[in-house]
Amino acid sequence: MNIINNNKSKNKLNKNWILGFVDAEGCFFIGINKNKTMKLGEQVLPEFKIVQHNRDIQLLYKIKDFFKCGIIKPNKNKNDVIYEYRVRNINHLNNIIIPFF
Repeated sequence: MNIINNNKSKNKLNKNWILGFVDAEGCFFIGINKNKTMKLGEQVLPEFKIVQHNRDIQLLYKIKDFFKCGIIKPNKNKNDVIYEYRVRNINHLNNIIIPFF
């Protein structure tokens, strides 16, 4: 399957390819972090994430361009060789990411 839409710019990914790629490489995640400023002392962070080696960072940027939201940053649990595309904004999750899937 071609990952690039033939009728659009070569920088745009095919939506069916993204679906398959995320099925293999992405996840939805709910993090719970201690946070003294929150009423119950914890913060709930819903998140959509794709993690890749830095050799594939351009692919993460193409996915970010496709969704027009999120950030790309080094994975804080690893060294700078691993990067993640992450969406935490609840409006972006509800209105862009979840409807896509």
